[in-house]
Amino acid sequence: MAATPPILDEFDHKLLELLQRDADTTLSVLGDAVGLSASAVQRRLTRYRKSGLLRQVAVLDPAQLGNLTLAAVLVTLERESAKKHTAFHARMRAAPEVQQCYVLAGDWDYLVILATTSIAHCREVAERLFYDEGNIKRYDTRFVFDTVKLGLQLPTRPPPRRRK
Repeated sequence: MAATPPILDEFDHKLLELLQRDADTTLSVLGDAVGLSASAVQRRLTRYRKSGLLRQVAVLDPAQLGNLTLAAVLVTLERESAKKHTAFHARMRAAPEVQQCYVLAGDWDYLVILATTSIAHCREVAERLFYDEGNIKRYDTRFVFDTVKLGLQLPTRPPPRRRK
């Protein structure tokens, strides 16, 4: 069961924006930037981790991995049922090649982003995940030629309202 999301104040929003740019920023630099002590920043980071809001991972530069093949796969399920969707979700979460998976509105049910080491590897993964499963009505694979922007930063608050 996921922890309750923390209630965020202005300090939290500023800290999270800074951390998303560089998670290696020291506590004292973060504190100076937002107007808190290093110990107050540490307490907030601990709260973010305990709530599940923040986890730290190493982000690799895909441009430096010469053997990376990315693909966007659109998927439609054959039969619509909660059990079938739950099984699909579990399969996507378990596959290390699945980088992202989104439920869609419209003609397609899912968008799946695959990261593989070659086109042949991508084909093997797609056949394992989408062809052999039996509940996939159709899937369409689009290979990524170039990355224009690779973003990981998420907004922590809604944009300000525009004045009319």
